[in-house]
Amino acid sequence: MNVFQPSPMTRRCLLQNSAVGFGYLALTALLQGESNQAYGALKPQVAHFPARAKRVIFLFMKGGPSHVDTFDYKPKLQQDDGKPLPFEKPRVQFAATGNLLGSPWKFRQYGESGSHVSELFPHVAKHVDDICFLHSVHGTNPSHGGALLKLHTGSDNFIRPSMGAWINYGLGSENDDLPGFVTICPTFAHGGAKNWGSAFLPAEYQGIPLGVASQPSTKAEVKYIENPRWSSDVQRLQLDLMNSMNRDHLGDNGNQSSLEARIQAFELAYRMQSKMPEAQDLSQETAETLEMYGLNDQVTQDFGRQCLLARRFAERGVRFIQVTHSNTKVQWDQHGDLKAGHTQNAAEVDRPIAALLGDLKRRGMLDDTLILWGGEFGRTPTCQGNGSNGRDHNPEGFTMWMAGGGVKPGHHHGATDEYGYYAQEHKMHIHDLHATLLHLLGLDHERLTFRHAGRDFRLTDVHGHVHREILA
Repeated sequence: MNVFQPSPMTRRCLLQNSAVGFGYLALTALLQGESNQAYGALKPQVAHFPARAKRVIFLFMKGGPSHVDTFDYKPKLQQDDGKPLPFEKPRVQFAATGNLLGSPWKFRQYGESGSHVSELFPHVAKHVDDICFLHSVHGTNPSHGGALLKLHTGSDNFIRPSMGAWINYGLGSENDDLPGFVTICPTFAHGGAKNWGSAFLPAEYQGIPLGVASQPSTKAEVKYIENPRWSSDVQRLQLDLMNSMNRDHLGDNGNQSSLEARIQAFELAYRMQSKMPEAQDLSQETAETLEMYGLNDQVTQDFGRQCLLARRFAERGVRFIQVTHSNTKVQWDQHGDLKAGHTQNAAEVDRPIAALLGDLKRRGMLDDTLILWGGEFGRTPTCQGNGSNGRDHNPEGFTMWMAGGGVKPGHHHGATDEYGYYAQEHKMHIHDLHATLLHLLGLDHERLTFRHAGRDFRLTDVHGHVHREILA
């Protein structure tokens, strides 16, 4: 993709030259960040090869769910509960751990695939024959901040574009009236906006946050989407005047891609005033659908609303949708009181996730929608400290899963050791996860590059390979 270096354009300069206030515009989030590169129209792009998936819904479980208590059944761990780990622990650990800690939950086999799932996820368990389990994912950072950035951007120490921004950049949007990348109730902790930002990519590819993890999902909406003062026709006249003045400025001062980008962003914001309220209006859903997602249950209603919004955005052509579960009191970070914490977290997400899978399938959307589930790392099979009921961070080996979008259904890829500490078979680094995800979308991770600061950058940096074994 060809880019060029534009003349700088600050927000102050734009306001001075436009001479028109922007307060009435719907999407102020689109104004975040100054672009230092070319900023083209967010239009559909041609994939590198035929895609298996058109869009992604990322179900992010912040804090690190325990794989050995959810989807990675380890009979040996149960057998040796309380015994010392019979091999060396990682050289770098987040905290000291003690002996082996068996799972307090029972596992059962489900579906024709016979997949083992713990009693924490009875609803998701009914969909195992649509799920491709990735049991050998591993990363490099045992702390939340670095691990979140690694998962979201491919880098744990530099500011890089998020994977949603890369996908938006590589494929463009499927719609004219909504953003290409939406993140619902994201967390501002551990990297914050960097986890959905565009960094040095053009600013239009960044994620648009709806709400925040510390507030209920009923507040996950675009602010200022309605203008009580001016009608749509009046706003159109104002916008046309502003655009005319800005176009004159472009003609007098040559190509300024940042100003061109602002013009396009304002146009999208104007169109969103009619489309975004409709997309977020859950009153259009049937009572059956609302109940299926758990909106009538106090335990599931918050995450259920996020999952239902994700489906509505997906069917309206939003390319990348992230849904974050980050209970600010509990999260999935159970260094202690594992049973109470994971029980609460799973109860909040199990039913809504199952509803999303079933809803997409019955609507014929699961085939071209890729679902990605997981956290920034897993948990240790050893207890936190000595004798506690908790687990420490474990990036050495953990489970994520995909569904739909061209992956093998009812498939198990890779494995950790007999206790679940280290990835061993078909090891899938985070870079491999990204490369495989891009491949499913028709993008070659080595060709999806952007020149910045004198070098070509990509989501997978100089690493990553596609795990073709999981392709349907």
